Amino acid sequence: MNRETMTAMLHDMLLARAFEERAAEEYSKGNIAGFLHLYPGEEAVAVGVLHACGPADYIVSTYREHVHALVRGIPANLIMAELFGKRDGCCHGMGGSMHLFDKSRRFMGGYAIVGETYPVATGIAYAIAMRELPEAVICFFGDGAVNQGTFHESLNMAALWHLPVLFVCENNHYQIGTEIHRHSAVAEVHKRACGYHIPARKIDGMDVLSVHQACSEALEQIHADNGPQFLEFETYRFRGHSMADPGSYRPRVEVQAFEKEDPITLAIRETLPV
Repeated sequence: MNRETMTAMLHDMLLARAFEERAAEEYSKGNIAGFLHLYPGEEAVAVGVLHACGPADYIVSTYREHVHALVRGIPANLIMAELFGKRDGCCHGMGGSMHLFDKSRRFMGGYAIVGETYPVATGIAYAIAMRELPEAVICFFGDGAVNQGTFHESLNMAALWHLPVLFVCENNHYQIGTEIHRHSAVAEVHKRACGYHIPARKIDGMDVLSVHQACSEALEQIHADNGPQFLEFETYRFRGHSMADPGSYRPRVEVQAFEKEDPITLAIRETLPV
């Protein structure tokens, strides 16, 4: 990877961390209402994936989507204004934290309903296929969404109709608060895609270079008309599920171990070698 791209990704990871920490501060002051789901610890996934995408590709995100929107190019001040419920926010204050949207950047929204991203992304991919356009859809979802019926319905349709969609699982182990092996019979999420003959891989989601390379390769397959692809990025959120969640169900020693593998620290070492 060239130094310019790596530096740009590091910039976005640092911006993402600063934005989320400021959002947490403003929430604590009472300036942001409702739920607030933050992203620290998972920056390598959003940055690596979105830097591999082209401007013609569509993005469908979850309720933990501030960083997805930020890296896609929505200005930080417009996103923060939206969190504050201001009219000059990216959705004029009507979307809030969980429903950011920007049609001009093909950022097709964050969705609060668990598992809602699959059918939305599949529908967009179907429209692309019908028009025979050289575009793709990136469908983000968490490990907690893979037990929804929409997961299986959408993967089946995407595989059957050979749709240009990249399914991206941000596996942070705990969905809301239950560790994945306690709520899923198949804890290795990428293996579920095999039932639909969709090529699938599991990637280190704490390493932005690995994320970027895997996504670039998957999108290359999609643009070569090889059908849908599936990537599971194993990552970890440093905070609780939302600002209302202290995260006490996780062993402190586990959190500390992952914090030592901070994706931003790793990216700094890779970008600025000693």
